[in-house]
Amino acid sequence: MRLLADLHTHTVASGHAFSTVTELAGAAAQRGLELIAVTDHGPAVPGGAHLWHFWNMKVVPSVLGGVRILKGCEANPCADSANGMDLPDEMLAMLDFVAVGIHPECGFDGRDRLRNTEALLRIVANPFVDMITHPGNEDEFPVDLDAVVSAAVQHNVILELNNYSFDPRSGRHTSYEREREFAEAARDAGASIAINSDAHFHMLVGHFENALSVAEEIGFPEDRIVNRDAASVLGFLTAKRERPRLDAGGEW
Repeated sequence: MRLLADLHTHTVASGHAFSTVTELAGAAAQRGLELIAVTDHGPAVPGGAHLWHFWNMKVVPSVLGGVRILKGCEANPCADSANGMDLPDEMLAMLDFVAVGIHPECGFDGRDRLRNTEALLRIVANPFVDMITHPGNEDEFPVDLDAVVSAAVQHNVILELNNYSFDPRSGRHTSYEREREFAEAARDAGASIAINSDAHFHMLVGHFENALSVAEEIGFPEDRIVNRDAASVLGFLTAKRERPRLDAGGEW
């Protein structure tokens, strides 16, 4: 199977990534991708993007060099905010794509499975949330697998199978078996997944090899892999809710 969309990429705005939107789009075009989502970290991550960054994403082209660009985020659970995340609902509603994941130094470093699970269940129930990133990070942020997968099915939220979790350079590499278990549970429960690069450098955009091989090994149904191509991504997203700025950036 060949995937033509990558729903998890980062720019310099994330604070610890090293490429621009233009570089991401160029790399995607070189690899033959049709679509990427730019999902910079929310402000709770040290060095993460300011709220204004997400507000002003309307200036980013919707199509750049032939590649569809979803203006998105990778938000974080936040215990003391109104919606349980570090970006307000008013901002999430403007974005083309909303991913959420638990990250270090954002208030969830205590390895508290119950607290982590409760935070994710609240987030999954939010109608503006589209995807949970790297849910199998068991060593750092353990969660109740069955509860999260069940909630994802109920609320039609994508569970990510993250390619970088299988990379020895990744801090999540020690939990890669749990990432696989999440994919197996998603398969059995009828959940949708996306297989993404989590690229923090443009040359890694569209690299899905490790995660894709896992999906093939476990027999994950292709029709429930959301990022097959641009049409499958846009069909999933527009069926879920209105995306008011999807075409606001025009074509460049």
